[in-house]
Amino acid sequence: HVQLVESGGGSVHVGGSLKLSCTVSDFTFMPYCMGWFRQAPGKEREGLAALSVGGASLYANSVVGRFTISRDNAKLTLSLQMNSLKPEDTAMYYCAANSIARCEVNPPYFGYWGQGTQVTVS
Repeated sequence: HVQLVESGGGSVHVGGSLKLSCTVSDFTFMPYCMGWFRQAPGKEREGLAALSVGGASLYANSVVGRFTISRDNAKLTLSLQMNSLKPEDTAMYYCAANSIARCEVNPPYFGYWGQGTQVTVS
């Protein structure tokens, strides 16, 4: 049973930084693609960034230059460094993983999801 657990959320002032982390519980599962998504109240889930096991990264236009995704395949962890945070970045942030050989910043491509961690920027 694969579980993803996010951490690192919290409240931060405008212009501040946060680093989110995600850990995969099952060490027999090597996700091909891992990604970060967010969902604000009343809005659809939005893809932010994705990173394949081989190191190819994808970013949504809204976070290019501000957010950086990284992963440690040996530790099965995924991170998202978020800088220059804005009020519109306020949302629940989710880590996701898939096992198919395709990496897209698009929720339907991911079969495993964490419970989310809240980020509030004010």
